[in-house]
Amino acid sequence: MPVMIVEKKSIARSHEYWMQRAIAEAGKARSRDEVPIGCVIVRDNRIIARGHNLRESSQDPSAHAEMIAIRKAARKLSSWRLLDTTLYVTLEPCTMCMGAIILSRIPRVVFGCLDPKGGAAGSLYDLSNDPRLNHRVELLPGVLERDCSSLLSGFFAELRRRRREARLSSAGELPGTPQGC
Repeated sequence: MPVMIVEKKSIARSHEYWMQRAIAEAGKARSRDEVPIGCVIVRDNRIIARGHNLRESSQDPSAHAEMIAIRKAARKLSSWRLLDTTLYVTLEPCTMCMGAIILSRIPRVVFGCLDPKGGAAGSLYDLSNDPRLNHRVELLPGVLERDCSSLLSGFFAELRRRRREARLSSAGELPGTPQGC
């Protein structure tokens, strides 16, 4: 009987699939009491690097999910040029992260929700298509936007609740206890 050779084809994954992986990274940040932002970098239909926010635990202002993933990807590829990759991140990148994306020549960024207070991929700034820079970045915003947005809003609501309870308990008040008792 002749042996049939079947070529193994890679299955192209959807943007939603990869964003789910970035959301899982964001969950790791949240479990560490970090702002839940996650990132994965994909090349040839495989994750080559992952990152999640570590600013609080490392006390490093540059420990953004994207920066961590970009450093890991560069080490993995033994190159600062991250050509033929796609970066997936749950929140629109800031100016620092967009700068690193441009400098590392990442051609495509897919993100979940906009960041009107610090976004540099369309909200506050748009560095992706600035003609003064030597690299352009294709953007795809709004992938699993609700999931990404609710992850962040839930985190900040919980943080506000904990701070309010801490403030009340330090003042000798317990939530739900009438004043003057």
